[in-house]
Amino acid sequence: MNLLHIVCSPRGTQSESYRLSLEIIAHLEKRRANAPLAMNELHVGALPHVDTDYANALGYGRLPGDGAGPGTLAQSEQLIQTLEKADTIVIATPMHNYTIPSGLKAWIDHVVRVRRSFHSTPQGKVGTLPDRPVFVAVSSGGRYSGENARQPDFLTPYLKAALATIGLKNVTFFSVQGTALDDESVAASRRMAKRAMAEHFEATP
Repeated sequence: MNLLHIVCSPRGTQSESYRLSLEIIAHLEKRRANAPLAMNELHVGALPHVDTDYANALGYGRLPGDGAGPGTLAQSEQLIQTLEKADTIVIATPMHNYTIPSGLKAWIDHVVRVRRSFHSTPQGKVGTLPDRPVFVAVSSGGRYSGENARQPDFLTPYLKAALATIGLKNVTFFSVQGTALDDESVAASRRMAKRAMAEHFEATP
């Protein structure tokens, strides 16, 4: 199995979302005990944002025949090809200001590309990538779900919509919420995430 592990937190491997994503990967490894797992870990914090060449090529339909092109178009093509090779995607991301961090947004801007990963049709946008499992490990300082939620959640609906645009609709979220609260609250949230994960993988063939 080829697994693409996308790491989005500025804290990298020291982050809560990364720790949670490793638990997801452990479940995937256990499920495929007899099959090797090849993991490609991508840290998106340093990704450049799309540039003028990218915008002009897409806006005016002047994309070179090889799909690479000048500026960040080459970066975009590489990221899309990496995504195409993955059988499973695990995204480790914090919630920043109620939504995704800028590094993850930069990755999305590169891979959600008209006439490459989706086509615009009279019926709407149609993704060109075959669907495959996407797991999202989310950490947030506050709580955004459940009866104790005190903040909005724009991360979940946005990621669902953006990924569905390119054909990825099998998306599952796990979260550790309230990481800015006391240690007892964080521990309780971790236990809830662990239970949710166990129930999901036990129920899913």
